[in-house]
Amino acid sequence: MPNQIAVVTGAGAGIGRATVRMLASYGFDIALLGRNEQRLQDAADELAANAIRTLILPVDVSDARAVSDAAERVERELGPITVWINAAGVAAIGPVLSLDAETLRRVTDVTYLGSVFGTQAALACMRRRGSGTIVNLGLAHPLRGLPLQAAINGAHAAISAFCDSVRPEIRALSDRIDLTIVHLPSINTPRLGWSRNRSGHALKPSGRIYEPEVAAHAICQAVLGHHRDIWVGATSILPSLINGIAPSLRDRYLARKAITSQYASGKAESDTDSLSESLPGAYAAHGPYEGIPLHETGRKPLLLTMPRRIGSGAMLLSLCGGALGWLLLRHRK
Repeated sequence: MPNQIAVVTGAGAGIGRATVRMLASYGFDIALLGRNEQRLQDAADELAANAIRTLILPVDVSDARAVSDAAERVERELGPITVWINAAGVAAIGPVLSLDAETLRRVTDVTYLGSVFGTQAALACMRRRGSGTIVNLGLAHPLRGLPLQAAINGAHAAISAFCDSVRPEIRALSDRIDLTIVHLPSINTPRLGWSRNRSGHALKPSGRIYEPEVAAHAICQAVLGHHRDIWVGATSILPSLINGIAPSLRDRYLARKAITSQYASGKAESDTDSLSESLPGAYAAHGPYEGIPLHETGRKPLLLTMPRRIGSGAMLLSLCGGALGWLLLRHRK
């Protein structure tokens, strides 16, 4: 049986780079898409010893025609695409009034439209055979609605809404094509250092930080299974419950705590960023922060699919209800 063919955007660094390595360990042949050809070549060179076929395609994912042409070239040179992973994105961080129209448009073009164009190109190829898996990236609940992150939050919310509309279209055509969103917490990649910073402060990731292999593992679970959504980390359960029950409570908490929690000590970093052009340098998967590894004390971080998420949420809600009832009884006594 020939190897399956995977396409990964943003493959030169960060989550895309880690995903390429993990897919190669499963025996996939891989097309690597991204803006920085040297980093794509470095990623491909890592796989050379494993007899993995690779194809390097320098592409800006905000260019729909370039993405479509890249998909056709993969089909010609590597073979039928069975997996497509949209891991490319850029970010701008700061108060919404500090973000000009060009900045907002660029974040939307790369992060949202890049995922849309990748999904369209993948569907056009996969529909010829009626099967395949497409994976887009989303934000776990602890990062949703985070102040200073309006641009990236808006792009990821749009990705979720886009996928919600496309899934029934796929089902109506009776295709066996999975469209999965992997909802990620903060990941230790170089990306924060590349983001356009309009906060006036040096920045750090928010909340618990995970190493990029954790994200890659979740993406591979989406590839190997049939899932609608995958959430990484149990910490996404409580914020989603609070947001569903009392959203204003979470708003007040974020207003008090979440802005300063993103500030690091020291001066703001360099004003250079990767929005317009890829920054030079030998970056790979990992960033400068310390994150939770894939294997922590012998266990992998919790991945929640929809049934497990509902069960965990119901259990947590029941515990909260029991605690509230106990407090009320004590108060009456």
